[in-house]
Amino acid sequence: MKSVFGLNENIAAALSYLLGPISGIFMLVAERENKFVRFHALQSTLWFLFMWIVIWVIGVVTGLPIIGIVFGIVLWPVRVIWRIVLVGSKLFLMFRAASGSEFKLPFVGEVAWNQVNK
Repeated sequence: MKSVFGLNENIAAALSYLLGPISGIFMLVAERENKFVRFHALQSTLWFLFMWIVIWVIGVVTGLPIIGIVFGIVLWPVRVIWRIVLVGSKLFLMFRAASGSEFKLPFVGEVAWNQVNK
């Protein structure tokens, strides 16, 4: 089935994960009909906004004077693991969308599914 810009719906859904919430929002606005693409676009937006906010909070905490040094040492492994999860989840979700799966992440997937299927 075709989607926005004449793309196959699986490709359009996979592309919604490419740039995180930026591509998710773009696809959500551009695609008005296809629920498969809209689901993946909204899930991408919600998931990667959450991921980016956590990375931002860790950055703010580790940037504080004096205590930031301590937190920086403690949170460095968490930050590295979080970024690996970010990249890994992007690749995994792109693969699942490209293969035609409506894979739902815990919580954000259900929110996206319910919102798209209202």
